[in-house]
Amino acid sequence: MRVLAIIFDGFEELEATAPFALLRRAGLDLTIVSNRNEVVGAHYIHIMDVSLINEIDYKDFDALLLPGGPHYRFMETFGYAIEIIKYFMNHNKVVGAICAAPTILGRLGYLKNRNYTCFTCLNEDFGGTYLDERVIVDGNLITARSAATSIDFAYEIIRKLSGEEALLSLRKRIYDEE
Repeated sequence: MRVLAIIFDGFEELEATAPFALLRRAGLDLTIVSNRNEVVGAHYIHIMDVSLINEIDYKDFDALLLPGGPHYRFMETFGYAIEIIKYFMNHNKVVGAICAAPTILGRLGYLKNRNYTCFTCLNEDFGGTYLDERVIVDGNLITARSAATSIDFAYEIIRKLSGEEALLSLRKRIYDEE
């Protein structure tokens, strides 16, 4: 399974790097894209060797990962990122959005009649049901509350894409319980 992650300068590092590492540990093929080959997080951590967003064929991917952080303001104005988000949502592909990122989906109308969560103070009336939970799975949409839920968020993406057995195997390896 191929996962596409979109980040821009100002992404929240925990919401990106924890899922990135866990998805790769689970054997998922992760491609990170942006408008530059090096992206700087909200706390000045750099991610290098990032693919350019306009050089990939997003239709070749099975899932989309949207970390939150202050970069969400830029993401929702970046036309190509919005095109990608709409494609994944309109084709009922797996979309994971954490913290501020679900608000982009909400403003695009994709949270209407859906259960979701996001960073509490960013919640608006998106036409769906906001749940005060760590992670919400509603069909192929996975939303998570904040940086503190990054690992649980990644686990739900892995469960959705690779199944319960793959998730349990990963958890055993991480906790050294084999």
